[in-house]
Amino acid sequence: MEAERKIGVAVDFSGCSKKALQWAVNNVIRKGDHLILITIRPEAYYESGEMQLWETTGSPLIPLSEFSDPAIMKKYGVSPDPETLDIVNCAARQKEIVAVMKIYWGDAREKICEAVDKIPLNCLVIGNRGLGTIKRAILGSVSNYVVNNASCPVTVVKSPHHE
Repeated sequence: MEAERKIGVAVDFSGCSKKALQWAVNNVIRKGDHLILITIRPEAYYESGEMQLWETTGSPLIPLSEFSDPAIMKKYGVSPDPETLDIVNCAARQKEIVAVMKIYWGDAREKICEAVDKIPLNCLVIGNRGLGTIKRAILGSVSNYVVNNASCPVTVVKSPHHE
């Protein structure tokens, strides 16, 4: 019997992250896996809610039933879009997997690498916004940083269109 695999997918609910999620479901996820959606929110001062409780360690693992509930997710300052929820719900049903979300606050590059180690993940799938050379030099590439610094295999799913 194989040990349970924890497959991470970095999601920000953009087109490229939905493409990465769909790619992971189609090509990596198999029956019995744990699909862990990693989402990063910018650092900010939050007066109330779960964000203040979990800002240094990230949220607890949020089950699919809860991250599908807009009222619960509002407490975390996150609002998953219907398409992302549909991809995850279909995968959970059809492939018989456990799907959870973990939310971090801070720099996306560092927090994604932190998630890889703390959860820990067997592999990570991340989208690529397809920034041009100049924008990438100024903004930095999250996917490039994660590929070079994560302690697990990372697959970058490129987006064919600039967003």
